[in-house]
Amino acid sequence: MASYNVEFSANVRKDFRKIPNVDVGKILGKIHDLEEDPRPPGSIKLKGEELYRIRVGVYRVVYEIEDERLVVFIVRVKHRKEAYRH
Repeated sequence: MASYNVEFSANVRKDFRKIPNVDVGKILGKIHDLEEDPRPPGSIKLKGEELYRIRVGVYRVVYEIEDERLVVFIVRVKHRKEAYRH
């Protein structure tokens, strides 16, 4: 399987500011794993959208997969209470 590139939306930088540094390290580790397998066990496709999510403790990483370009685009990283609000 080919390796995917990870890209971040501009809002993700703001999302990371609200998260403790200990958790940011764990989240970035999981995001790095998406380069090899963008659909790991435990990832869920969100209903009504072409987005996926993975859980990292109480945080959710919401992302889009562009298979044609081999890109995983991180849309948002938020606490589970806020992750699905637009």
